[in-house]
Amino acid sequence: MAKSVFYSFHYEQDVHRVQLVRNINALEGQPLLNSQDWEQVRRRGDQAIKNWIHDQMAYKKAVIVLIGKHTASRPWVIYEIEKAWADKRPLLGIRIHGLSSLGSVDSAGSDPFAKADGVGSVPIFDPTTRDWHGKIDSRATYNKLRDNLETWSSQGVTRRSW
Repeated sequence: MAKSVFYSFHYEQDVHRVQLVRNINALEGQPLLNSQDWEQVRRRGDQAIKNWIHDQMAYKKAVIVLIGKHTASRPWVIYEIEKAWADKRPLLGIRIHGLSSLGSVDSAGSDPFAKADGVGSVPIFDPTTRDWHGKIDSRATYNKLRDNLETWSSQGVTRRSW
């Protein structure tokens, strides 16, 4: 069975890219909520969202933050990073802006780990590949991600005990 991980990401912006990552089938992630199911959780308030995150993150071997253009600005992503760090769960980032979402790619976003309180240095892997014109090649980016996802998933870092 594939390693079980929790994917943290900006839903509205990157859900199509995350679906591509999940289709690689190298890792088993939490079920992705469709937009209606997410709205049901969100309408019940912050505690319901925290409960959903806690339930989905439980028993996962690592937390992978899938970093798109706006991921670092998302409060729930920052919460998930801080929770993973506090729980001493292996944590890492993978840039996904170079994957095609409905035919387009994005520019790279800022480091979300830098916005999380008390989180140390976390590795960020970037499969983004460019063609000879300097443009992002989404197919080559996907292939590089596919070839490295499982290896990268085992290179997360955890908070050290004091």
